[in-house]
This record gives sequence, C-alpha cells and structure tokens, in this order.
Amino acid sequence: QVQLVESGGGLVQAGGSLRLSCAASGRTFSSSAMGWFRQAPGKEREFVAAINRSGGSTYFADSVKGRFTISRDSAKNAVYLQMNSLKPKDTAVYYCAARFAAAWGTAVGEYDNWGQGTQVTVSS
Repeated sequence: QVQLVESGGGLVQAGGSLRLSCAASGRTFSSSAMGWFRQAPGKEREFVAAINRSGGSTYFADSVKGRFTISRDSAKNAVYLQMNSLKPKDTAVYYCAARFAAAWGTAVGEYDNWGQGTQVTVSS
C-alpha cells in the first residue's frame, strides 16, 4: 500500500503557474509508477500525466502537453506536477495515484492507490 497526500493547489490567474506535490508513504513507492489525474465538476476523472517507476519515461495528455511536466524524487518519496501557462479549463481537483507496476498507465482503473485531491482554480 502507498498512502498519498497532495499539496500545492490554489487559485491562480490564467497564464500563471503552480507546482503540485504528492508525498508518498510506504515501501512500495519505489516500485510504483505514478500518475496525476484531474476531475472538474460534473465531469469524469481524466488522465493528466504519468511517470514510470524509474522516472525515465513520462507521458502527458494532449491537453497539457508542452505546459505541464511530471517528475519524481525517490529520496523524498515524492512526485511533482509543474503546471505552466495555466488556463481556466485546467480548473479541477487534481489527484495523485500510484500503480504497482514499472510502466505508467493512463486509465483510472490501472491505478491502485489515490490521494484525497487538491483543488486548482484558474481564473480568467
């Protein structure tokens, strides 16, 4: 089991930046691929970004490609989502997720543990 706690959300103007952090506890973090998802009101949870177990491979949703980056720090048991050039449509609750596998996934059902989420609001 991996317990996940997100932080770093908040209110930002369009064009601004935020960095989300996800602190993981549990010995399986180093064995897990990690992902970020988001859910806007009235919409389904959607994939945003993922990083594999080693940190050598990342993948992004088309909607955030070129604006967001994902990274992990195994020494700190943490994964980060750097969000630049934010748009109002990025407004959502952002969730960190762990997948007990080496490779990243893009589907909600591929992940085994979830954080409680952090709100990101982008004003126009």
